[in-house]
Amino acid sequence: MENENTQGNILKGYSMLLFFAGSMIMHEPTEECVVDFWKNGILNRLPVKSANPNFMKAAAQLRESCTDKKICRKLLHDDFIRLFGRADLPLAPAYESLYADAVLNSVSRTTGVSEFYKSYGWESKFKGRINDDHLGIELLFLTLLVEKYLDLDDSACRREMRNEIRRYISTHILSWIPEWNGKVQDNASSMCYRGIATLIVACSEDIYSFMELPETSINEKDLRN
Repeated sequence: MENENTQGNILKGYSMLLFFAGSMIMHEPTEECVVDFWKNGILNRLPVKSANPNFMKAAAQLRESCTDKKICRKLLHDDFIRLFGRADLPLAPAYESLYADAVLNSVSRTTGVSEFYKSYGWESKFKGRINDDHLGIELLFLTLLVEKYLDLDDSACRREMRNEIRRYISTHILSWIPEWNGKVQDNASSMCYRGIATLIVACSEDIYSFMELPETSINEKDLRN
């Protein structure tokens, strides 16, 4: 039971980070967001630890971000618009269908992630406003899959859900976000969004690895060594 609680807490910590990161690329950051996550030091106390080099890099980038809290809101606003918010040629658009092997088959890739949602009876509340293949939507769905996994009691069902989560991450997240992250690293003017983008890559990688480990052996140390 103790090991199960540890697993749940680790996954909830990753879900919390992905929910934060997804929100930051879907919506322009508010002053309240700056206060909650930067001024109050939440991003200096991440809820999980990992030896993943990308996770350690993200933690370092986030610690170095928003050093001047008085101009932090403006930096975040300017980066959000340049990277994601411009209607004309954003520098790091956050849509799966625009990247890597998705380029030649963008319609089917977008449809593919929508079908994955439908297979679980889920529809984004942003449908009609934000495409299903937006990274923020994809991360939100990933957190819902993790939540569903944690709610399952049957070991066979949990094993199947672990495979589904890995399939979803490999097909619809890790297939393109390394390239997207590269665009963010190259074009962000502050460390804030560089840290957020690296954090998304790291959390996705760690959840993918977590779901591969034998369930009975998982503990917090597995993600540190």
